[in-house]
Amino acid sequence: MIRPSLTAIFPFLLFWSSVPVCAQAPAQNAGIYRVNVQLVSVDAQVLEKKTGYAVSGLTADDFQIYEDKVPQQISSFSQDELPLSVVLLFDLTDSVRPVLKPLAEGALDALSHLKPQDEVAVMTYSATARVIQDFTTDRHLAAAAIKKASAMESGEAAFFNEGIYQAAAYLEKSGNHLNRRVIIWLTDDIPNYPSDEVKARYGRSLGKKKLHTEKEAMQELLRSGTVVCTLLETSDISDSEFSLRMSKAGETMLNKMLYPPGDVHNYARATGGQVVEPSRKHIDQRLASLIDDIRMRYTLAYHPAVKKPKGKFCKIEVKLSPDARKSHEGVVIEAREGYYR
Repeated sequence: MIRPSLTAIFPFLLFWSSVPVCAQAPAQNAGIYRVNVQLVSVDAQVLEKKTGYAVSGLTADDFQIYEDKVPQQISSFSQDELPLSVVLLFDLTDSVRPVLKPLAEGALDALSHLKPQDEVAVMTYSATARVIQDFTTDRHLAAAAIKKASAMESGEAAFFNEGIYQAAAYLEKSGNHLNRRVIIWLTDDIPNYPSDEVKARYGRSLGKKKLHTEKEAMQELLRSGTVVCTLLETSDISDSEFSLRMSKAGETMLNKMLYPPGDVHNYARATGGQVVEPSRKHIDQRLASLIDDIRMRYTLAYHPAVKKPKGKFCKIEVKLSPDARKSHEGVVIEAREGYYR
């Protein structure tokens, strides 16, 4: 919305590790060969469908995992053991900034739900994204960055896909590569449509840069193994804009088709994240609860049973075993849809 005043190893990662293997080799070639061993790690959350509460106490034997419908053998399994790299990503539009202020006041308490080894970075976005605080384990620095973000204004359009793409790319470049990767996104889910006119009028910081598309942002998320979780907060301004768009349903639909803006639910569904719906009260407590939920996810790792060509998208499906399904009826499993080789 334009507001001019405004696994037990390596989680979430697809990686190739070089493992030295002793072998005979010509003397001039330093006597070792290297082989590539691929490990895919998947973050999963099991929720009771009726209550939304997380199911804990499951073991590796309670899960089944498939890649392109081929069963995989789980090689490592953990829950709440691996550290996090978290990007707190804040929408700077006028409708969102009012809820940033109470969040800033309670940010230190909310961040205390992280473990000491978890690292946090703070980013804001409108037309482009900006790093306010690099990754740190100092909760006071992170809280100060949230307070700084709550006082910032932009005056530009909010381009969701660009913000998410840049946050995922920053995570991959700057976060600890051994950590689980998460974006916690605070927005009202009312994006601007990235048309040429809107970019020209409300995207000055872009310059001549080309915006990333929803497809490109999704590819970066899945390639880097990043999970997107959203605190969806609305304000009176958000509600007013939503009503206006609903009254122009045809125009809204056409804009979505011509200029796909991105959607919090699509990003959460594809990456195995979750969307916490609005409540406008105690946002710091809701951030703390979301952090607790993220910490309690399961991490499953496997070596793919079938070799695929580099660059291919591989679909992942996580299920409960037949015995576990009998004990836990009516549950939902959230996990990323796949990854790129």
